[in-house]
Amino acid sequence: MAVKRTYEVMYIGTPETSDDDITKLNESIEKMITDEGGSIVKTEVMGRRKLAYPIQKKTEGHYTLFEIEGSGQEIAELERRMRVNDAVMRYMTVRVDEERKTAEKHRAKREDRQNKRKDFAGGNESRETTAAHNDARENQ
Repeated sequence: MAVKRTYEVMYIGTPETSDDDITKLNESIEKMITDEGGSIVKTEVMGRRKLAYPIQKKTEGHYTLFEIEGSGQEIAELERRMRVNDAVMRYMTVRVDEERKTAEKHRAKREDRQNKRKDFAGGNESRETTAAHNDARENQ
C-alpha cells in the first residue's frame, strides 16, 4: 500500500451556484475520495466571500476547504474532475504533511530552548545550594 499523505484542497465555486448545489458538490467530492481509497479528515465550508481579485469577471465565490488523507491517486482524480466542472472557478491542492512535521520539530526545539532558559535563570540558586551541599559532604 502507498504511503498516506495529508493534503489540503481548496476550491472556489461560482457565485451563481446555489448553496444546495455546493452541498451536493461537496458530498460528491467526499464520496469520490472515499471510493478512491482516501479519507476526509475535515471539511470547512467558508461560504460566499469576496474574491481578492476578479476571476472570470466575478468578484465573489463559494469557498470550501477539504483536508484529505490519501496516496495521491485520489487527488489526481479530484483535480481532473474539478478542471471539467463548470461550478468550480479555481482550486488549489497543497501537500501539508511534510510542513507539519517540520513545524512540529521547530516547535519542540523552541520549547526545549525555553525550558533551558528557565532552568538557567532559576538554576543559579540551586547550583549554589548544590555546591554548599557537596562541600558539606566532603567535610563529613
